[in-house]
Amino acid sequence: MSDKAARKKQYILDTARTVFAKKGFKNVTMKDIVEACDISRGGLYIYFDSTESIFLECLKQSDTSVADPLKGHSAGDALVMFLNELKKEILTKDNDLSAAVYEYLFLKYSDGASSDYFKERYDAKVNILTGILEEGSESGDLYCEDCALTARNIMYTMEGLKIGAATFGVTEKEVDMHLLYILSGLIVEE
Repeated sequence: MSDKAARKKQYILDTARTVFAKKGFKNVTMKDIVEACDISRGGLYIYFDSTESIFLECLKQSDTSVADPLKGHSAGDALVMFLNELKKEILTKDNDLSAAVYEYLFLKYSDGASSDYFKERYDAKVNILTGILEEGSESGDLYCEDCALTARNIMYTMEGLKIGAATFGVTEKEVDMHLLYILSGLIVEE
């Protein structure tokens, strides 16, 4: 793909992300994206064949590995940094796709099936968190009897807060209260 084509595709994704953030997943049409991008329908179909393919590409671009920036930090610091990244995800309102993601999942997988892509995203975060907890337990910085189960419980709490933020609103103070509760059970006082 040429540089010009790559820039055009990225422009479409950036613009579509804003459209999905405003309208959710179900209510977005190719026409909405064409109008927002101010391009022809054919111009859009060169790069994408459906709103779903655009949506999934937007999500893949937003996937960032939190693991690399955590290297070289103590387990306690890595845990705080990791939880702060999750806090940002919960409280981000601009260009946030959380509501669209949940809408997409409910529409596509209401029959009880699951999405490998979304499960892998979730499991990757659980694995990073499990590693932090295990390292902290081994070094004595953190106290955790069952690191894998604790990581899953923390992620369930954070996902619940994310759903709350996307549906009825959650304040930063409420998120901080939950994070402090989590940390108070894990950080070893010296």
